[in-house]
Amino acid sequence: MPIDVTCPGCHKRFKVSEKFAGKEGPCPSCKGMIRIPALNEQVVVHAPEAHGPKDKSGRPVLKPIARSETRFSPLAAAAVGIVVVGALAAALVLRSNRDSATWQILGAGAALLGPALAWAGYTFLRNDELEPYRGRSLLLRAVICGLVYALLWGGYALVLHYLFDGRIEIVHLLFVVPPFVLVGALASFASLDLDFGNGAIHYGLYVLVTVALCWIAGVQVY
Repeated sequence: MPIDVTCPGCHKRFKVSEKFAGKEGPCPSCKGMIRIPALNEQVVVHAPEAHGPKDKSGRPVLKPIARSETRFSPLAAAAVGIVVVGALAAALVLRSNRDSATWQILGAGAALLGPALAWAGYTFLRNDELEPYRGRSLLLRAVICGLVYALLWGGYALVLHYLFDGRIEIVHLLFVVPPFVLVGALASFASLDLDFGNGAIHYGLYVLVTVALCWIAGVQVY
């Protein structure tokens, strides 16, 4: 059986015949003298012992759960891109005619962007150790999470209107923003299994994109 050898000088790995076990010789790469391990010095890695029920032959009855890797979906990515580009085009139209920027249009835009951005954020913020959501399940969860994000914008508008007479000072944001971030992070945790830190980043991504679109459209958010 060939012996695995690693040169201590150049760290080159190679195999030699077992007849050279325990002997010394030059490394084929750096020519430095190395010692070949003896046969009793070889490390043998055994397969882990199978647990659980076994048949008469001693073979495991239960099979391990097969886990498939999440693959990039060009179709879903294209859908997200179309929604974002469409929102950008709508923002430019609203900028040229600010009188058309009614709360109904802004609410519809926030609701349409929510699921798309929720899906996009989940693809790189999800926990790799958990089985990922995919297909219809992911779509439903992204829709729920995105609509909650849109409703948070509605709640912010109500706070702005009824508590601050339509305008909020920067110092007031220190008291208004944290509760909305908390609710947004909890929404992503409940719907997409993101931890609190990644959930806050996930909600922040949605807020950042929507605020940028509002700025392009000339709509003041505070």
